[in-house]
Amino acid sequence: MVVDQAVAAGLSKADVEERVAQGRSNDVPARASRSAWDIVRANVFTRINAIFGVLFVIIMSTGYVLDGLFGGLIVANSVIGIIQELRAKRTLDRLSIVGQARPRVRRDGETVELAPNEVVADDVIEMGPGDQIVVDGEVLSGEALEVDESMLTGESDPVVKEAGDQVLSGSFVVAGSGLYRATKVGRAAYAARLAEEAGKFTLVDSELRNGINKILKFITYLLIPAGALSIYNQLSGDQELPEALRGMVAALVPMVPEGLVLLTSIAFAVGVVRLGKRQCLVNELPAIEGLARVDVVCADKTGTLTENAMRLAEVRPVGEAGPDVARVLAALAATDPRPNASLAAIAEAHPESPGWPVTAIAPFSSARKWSGASFGEHGDWVLGAPDVLLAVDGAGAEVRAEADRAGSGGLRVLLLARAEGVVDRAGAPGAVEPVALVVLEQKIRPDAKDTLDYFAGQQVTVKVISGDNAASVGAVAATLGLPNATSPTDARSLPEDPERLTAELEQGSVFGRVTPAQKRAMVGALQSGGHTVAMTGDGVNDVLALKDADIGVAMGAGSPATRSVAQIVLLDNKFATLPHVVAEGRRVIGNIERVANLFLTKTVYSVLLALMVGVPGLIGLDALPYPFLPRHVTITGWFTIGLPAFVLSLAPNNERARSGFVPRVMRMAVPAGVIIAVASFVAYVLTYPGATGSQVAQVQASTTALITLMVIALWVLAIVARPYQWWKVLLLVVMSGASALMFLVPFTREIFQLDPSDAGATLTAFACAAVGIVLVEIAWWAGKFLVRPPS
Repeated sequence: MVVDQAVAAGLSKADVEERVAQGRSNDVPARASRSAWDIVRANVFTRINAIFGVLFVIIMSTGYVLDGLFGGLIVANSVIGIIQELRAKRTLDRLSIVGQARPRVRRDGETVELAPNEVVADDVIEMGPGDQIVVDGEVLSGEALEVDESMLTGESDPVVKEAGDQVLSGSFVVAGSGLYRATKVGRAAYAARLAEEAGKFTLVDSELRNGINKILKFITYLLIPAGALSIYNQLSGDQELPEALRGMVAALVPMVPEGLVLLTSIAFAVGVVRLGKRQCLVNELPAIEGLARVDVVCADKTGTLTENAMRLAEVRPVGEAGPDVARVLAALAATDPRPNASLAAIAEAHPESPGWPVTAIAPFSSARKWSGASFGEHGDWVLGAPDVLLAVDGAGAEVRAEADRAGSGGLRVLLLARAEGVVDRAGAPGAVEPVALVVLEQKIRPDAKDTLDYFAGQQVTVKVISGDNAASVGAVAATLGLPNATSPTDARSLPEDPERLTAELEQGSVFGRVTPAQKRAMVGALQSGGHTVAMTGDGVNDVLALKDADIGVAMGAGSPATRSVAQIVLLDNKFATLPHVVAEGRRVIGNIERVANLFLTKTVYSVLLALMVGVPGLIGLDALPYPFLPRHVTITGWFTIGLPAFVLSLAPNNERARSGFVPRVMRMAVPAGVIIAVASFVAYVLTYPGATGSQVAQVQASTTALITLMVIALWVLAIVARPYQWWKVLLLVVMSGASALMFLVPFTREIFQLDPSDAGATLTAFACAAVGIVLVEIAWWAGKFLVRPPS
């Protein structure tokens, strides 16, 4: 179908303005983070803030304003969360704009690159290999056009598109070129809703977040009986109502791990900002965590280990003297308006096209491994992989051998050959007559070796999976020191059976001549073998594997299709950025696990203390008032949990991520919480003067219990901070010193109603604390022994 020149020229400026005024523009929401209002609402209107808000109102009604200090947590939780998420939002918004697909649109007879939301109805848009279809449309013209609609239909085989056929947003071009007219834009487009959801600021499918939610659900079940018992115990005793309410609030406030969810969100948000500074776009936040858990990285050679650009090194004629090879190469290069790296290098070396009329075209396909064109009386020509175009034996055997020798040195070798018929016929190209070997040079990325060495040191296996000649890929990988690179595997010899394929993949590290379907199968086979797999790539042939991998990593200069399916996009095209992403994920996971120990230890000892204080009243014994005031709970939270947890959550951490977050945290938090609760309760009971005792004696008993609790809690903090570094030691010293000052400075003693003047009671506190420390230490070492990895 010949496209009318007026139609092919595209819309005029006036046409565009008219359609924008009519609302017929592609006004899909940007693939970015949540709106500012969504962030504010999510951080202010939380269940924890609601609980604290009610308790704050209760305390204010008693007139004890200082006991309402915990109300500051409502403000702190909200403000800190809002600030960090807004920072992450700005980073995501900026990087999303940089990394988004930019369609090439015809306007006023010229081709311009536009943002997707600048496309309007009836725009004429160019298509080429790797281009993403950004709006629904109708094909105007196509040259051997093949479109992959697997993300929409699940069918991985490319669909041939001709003039008049429909193309849907969300699909992408795998071969050929053409034009299409936008028919449905904005929210009317087929994949608009999918695109909107794909780039949201989200924490879904995160083992870390799922684990925390599981813990919080369990805690909720504990809070109901413990809270009800506290309310009954405090309100049924002989205390005045204000005093009873103070005790009730003091019992309930520490049961809520108020900072755990906040610090998790902050850690992820800070990770986005840090990676953003390295030009790394994180489309989905769990990708930071996911890549930290990866134990196999499948990397494409071109664009990952080597630079995407190439240079024509030489052309070696083979066989008898034939046509002018330079003219044939120039003619082939001129047939592709969107050449790949190999054809672009040939076009650069042979820019003068002979102007031969084109009668048929076969664009390059990753599955075929060749491209070609028919020029009528000037012949039918193909350019592609020698080991694909030539038979193993016969006349082409010597040419194949020469190509293998060149490829074994790390060069890319293509065969220029004459086909026996037009190149777009069924069964093409058939038997070919070799004419020349086209030798191309690739530049190895200077940071590739350091990156491979990093992964090796972190016990992450790297598999190089490429569509290039296996010997050539192996030569490149060998220069980078990749294990087993000297024994590359030709993927055409790999078995189709998943179990046998998994076994082959476990043994090898370099695979050449891999088709897109095989890349996808290889990722699946590794996953079935129990591996967490990351796939890196930049070409359209990597899309299916990127989509199926646990973590897909695309290069910013790669095709729009790869960027759209990947969870992580390296906008600076540096493979060396991956170690930073891994390190950031490990920092997030390791630090959240540390601070989770602190918060959940507090929850455990708070619930148990409430039960131990309340049970005597239920069984007819004298009811005990809760040992602490709300203000005591506040200072305990400051110095043993809140401030240290904030510092630890943002600190460097290179520990390798492991599964089993919930069991590990509970293995530490439950014993520590039980020991703190029992030790504090014993210290309180030993010094409590009874209901008839003086107010001074009651304050001294409360102080005794608080000293016991804070000393053991600080020891738990010291355990969580291991292994020690200078800044961790400084943190422990500062927190311990600040805690001690609360009991030593007259001003703070008065404000927080503390009285450590009874030497006997204070010695009792330290004795109980010493026993508690020994037991916590034993529990920690026992826990380490239980989770020790098998030798």
